[in-house]
Amino acid sequence: MGHIPTITVSALAVVLSGLYFVLPETLHFTMIVFITAAWFLVAICWLAQKSADYMHKHGSGHEVKKKLTELSNRPSQTMPLSSDELHQARIQLMAELEELQDRVKIKDDEIEKLKAEIDNLKTLMQIEALKAELANLKMLTTKENSKRKTKKK
Repeated sequence: MGHIPTITVSALAVVLSGLYFVLPETLHFTMIVFITAAWFLVAICWLAQKSADYMHKHGSGHEVKKKLTELSNRPSQTMPLSSDELHQARIQLMAELEELQDRVKIKDDEIEKLKAEIDNLKTLMQIEALKAELANLKMLTTKENSKRKTKKK
């Protein structure tokens, strides 16, 4: 089954090589590129198959699989825990949970403070914008007043 890719790619390379002589000269460069790539794939497939054959005959992959199946066939060894040990583990886990909850609460408080600061900055920006607009209006009224005074003279 492993030789099928090598045979298929070899057939493709042979067909492309034959087409080189049939197709017009304008396609020769393109065909050379395709033919070279096809024969390269043949070499790669052949080397991969040789490597797989060698590993199948001499490789340690079989031993690794054998060791893994031996380990998985063993009954799992669980140690029974006493109620005191379970209670200790529960207390420890509860302490860790409380510590995490405190950290989250601190982070939430920091987030709320930052949101409040952002709101304050937005308000300050709005106040500054209103001040700038008021100053512009004052300047406009001053200009209009000065124009009226110059017209009356």
